[in-house]
Amino acid sequence: MASLSLSCSLNTTSSQLSPRPKTLAKPPHLHHFRVWCCSENGSKSQKFDRRNLLLGMGGLYGAANLVSTDSSASATPISSPDLSKCTTGTNLNTSEPLEESCCPPLSQIIDYKLPPVAKMRVRPAAHLVTKEYVAKYEKATALMKALPDDDPRSFMQQANVHCAYCNLTYEQTGDSSMRIQIHNSWLFYPWHRWYLYFYERILGKLIDDPTFALPFWNWDHPDGMIMPEMYVKKDSPLYDERRNQDHLPPAVLDLNFSAQPTADASKVVPNNLVEMYGEMVRNVSNLEDFYGAKYVTGTAPDPGPGSVERGSHSAVHAWVGDPRSPSQEDMGNFYTVGRDPCFFCHHTNVDRMWSVWRSLRGSKPKDFTEPDWLDSNFLFYDENAQLVRVTVRDTLEEEKMGFTYQKVDLPWLNKRPQARVKKSKIAATSKAPNAAEATVFPVKLDKVVKVLVDRPKKSRSKKEKEKEEELLVIEGIEVDTGKFLRFEVFVNDEDDKAEELIDKAEYAGCYSQVPHKNSMKVKSKIRLGLTELLEDLDVEDDDKILVSLVPKAGGENITIGGVKIIYA
Repeated sequence: MASLSLSCSLNTTSSQLSPRPKTLAKPPHLHHFRVWCCSENGSKSQKFDRRNLLLGMGGLYGAANLVSTDSSASATPISSPDLSKCTTGTNLNTSEPLEESCCPPLSQIIDYKLPPVAKMRVRPAAHLVTKEYVAKYEKATALMKALPDDDPRSFMQQANVHCAYCNLTYEQTGDSSMRIQIHNSWLFYPWHRWYLYFYERILGKLIDDPTFALPFWNWDHPDGMIMPEMYVKKDSPLYDERRNQDHLPPAVLDLNFSAQPTADASKVVPNNLVEMYGEMVRNVSNLEDFYGAKYVTGTAPDPGPGSVERGSHSAVHAWVGDPRSPSQEDMGNFYTVGRDPCFFCHHTNVDRMWSVWRSLRGSKPKDFTEPDWLDSNFLFYDENAQLVRVTVRDTLEEEKMGFTYQKVDLPWLNKRPQARVKKSKIAATSKAPNAAEATVFPVKLDKVVKVLVDRPKKSRSKKEKEKEEELLVIEGIEVDTGKFLRFEVFVNDEDDKAEELIDKAEYAGCYSQVPHKNSMKVKSKIRLGLTELLEDLDVEDDDKILVSLVPKAGGENITIGGVKIIYA
């Protein structure tokens, strides 16, 4: 698909916008911005409260317009971006102009209210759909692609929505070093749920079928670990040329993809299932470890990804992205992912993982309760081309949003990995330095790095384990967001080729990153659950563990700031 370059002009007129969320004081006066964009070629709970986190795609409230009504508030909301700067943008490392623009059109904003649900939209597994469904999906997509480029419901404008929020386009508070980025944080799931929601409703409106539902790429099941056939027909509007040609059917998706094929192809499916078990069961006792780290005003981009985001989510993006393209476009780079229809099928399964994870935690699963999360809000265009403001709190029950998922088996649920070596003495005999030594970190991950990590608590009771998860924290992960990166973490591993064997208890988890076109240096962290892992290895009485950090892609561009164990 040809790239789209937009030029945007900005006018302002005085007006009153729609009512603000109740947690914010109403400003005495605001400006109404209107933007026209033209295509040259014809988108755990915390103990303190703060006011809303506002992420305005088109600009809602500038810092000068915010008035605090709570003197105890410890932070202010993220301010809206300055639309006069929403042109092509610049690379934050080189200061060179970018060729692409994600500028959205802007019109009068209204607060969105979920409509009554007359009939539930059931999202089907892509590998199980009928020919009739595929024909309907193709027709809807073709109609979306036929819309004028300046229609906010058009395919390219919808693609630009993801680009704008996910490619470091907008400044948080007028500080060019502090950008809005809804990835690698607790906003990842709710923002993408809204994105899919409106995209789905636009498609349904175009074919006059309010029951139309997006398919999900069932890549967590062996039967669905191949790119769905509907996306690979060259005469279909669901086709995208910019994909890895080696990964078309019948290639099996690698959820641990690292730019190099797994050495033993027979291990791909077992590795995939163990990866899913880790992301959905082993490493997610706490909310932050599944959702991602808190992201509030003044937080630098990428504070820390949740388990699925840093694992299978990123792997699928990289696996589909085209290595022939300069920056792994389309699916392999945040600024172009929305240009591949397969993106929506992929992310519908990511969203399904959120639903499944919550269902595994009981009928009333715990979620973050802070207004900083619940009142976070975003802007989208709905199926009527109306610019609407939506909040995180309205995403917690998909049935209230009018959709649900086809029920399929969860084969990874019983794939708790087995230890290669139990009661290993490798931590007691290793010559690796202690992670607490001042000279160890920071360290560049251009080779395997092994460190001994002290355990502050050992031989914990069942009650103690239920109260607190033992977590391995890899912190100060400094990376360039313009690179595809991945490393894996192993504990007490005696295998000489640890990187080739994911399906074992010694594997603690991974970090991987989808690149951005608008790149910058960031520092992130990940938290990996140890309680079950140490039980499986039978080393709960040990004073320390041996941690191996194994670079799989771009290790020369990864710096690790420290490794430690905490309890939360």
